[in-house]
Amino acid sequence: MKKRVFRVACVLVGCGVLASCAGTKVTRTGAEEVIDISGNWNDTDSRLTAEAMIKEALEGAWLAKFKQMQNRQPDVTVGKIVNRSEEHINTQTFVLDLQRALTNSGEVSFVASMGERGELREEKADQAQYGAPETRKAFGQEIGADFLLTGTINSIIDAASGEEVKYYQVDLKLTDIKNNRQVWFGQKKIKKYIKRSRVGF
Repeated sequence: MKKRVFRVACVLVGCGVLASCAGTKVTRTGAEEVIDISGNWNDTDSRLTAEAMIKEALEGAWLAKFKQMQNRQPDVTVGKIVNRSEEHINTQTFVLDLQRALTNSGEVSFVASMGERGELREEKADQAQYGAPETRKAFGQEIGADFLLTGTINSIIDAASGEEVKYYQVDLKLTDIKNNRQVWFGQKKIKKYIKRSRVGF
C-alpha cells in the first residue's frame, strides 16, 4: 500500500514538473519594443533617458559658445554614472547609451572613457614591444577631452497593499575639464505606477 501511494505521489510530482515546463513560452520581440514587467529600471528607461538628456544637453548655450570661440566641435567623454537608487542598475549600459547618443548626434566628437583609454595604452605598450616599427602607434598622441559628463541615478519607492509607485531621477552635469566650470545641468524624471494582483489559494 505504501509503495502504491509513493508511486502515485511520484507520478503527480512528475506531471507537475512536465506541466510547468510545458507552460514556458518565449516570444521574440523587437529590441525597441517597450516591455515593462517588474516596473524596475530597464533597457527602455536607459535608452530613452540617454537620448532625451543628450538632446537637451546639445541644445544648451555651452555648445554654441564653444564652437564660436574654438571654431571646432568639442571633445566630450563620459565619466562615472553613480547608482544611488535602491535597485541594482547596470550603469555601464546607461553609459553606453549616453556614448551612442553623443556620437550619433554629430554635434560633438566623442573621446574614449578612462577605462577604455587604459586598454588602448596597454595595446600601445604591446605594439611598442612586438609591433613592426612602421605600424606602431606612439604614446602622447591622444586627444584630450574638453568636457566630462557625469551623473547619478536616484530612486524613491512608495508601496502599500499591492500597489507601488517608483520614482527615478537622473541628474547629469557637464564640466569643462580645463577650468572645472560646470556648463550644463540636466535632469530626467520617470514615474511608474505598479499594481500587483493578489494570488489566492
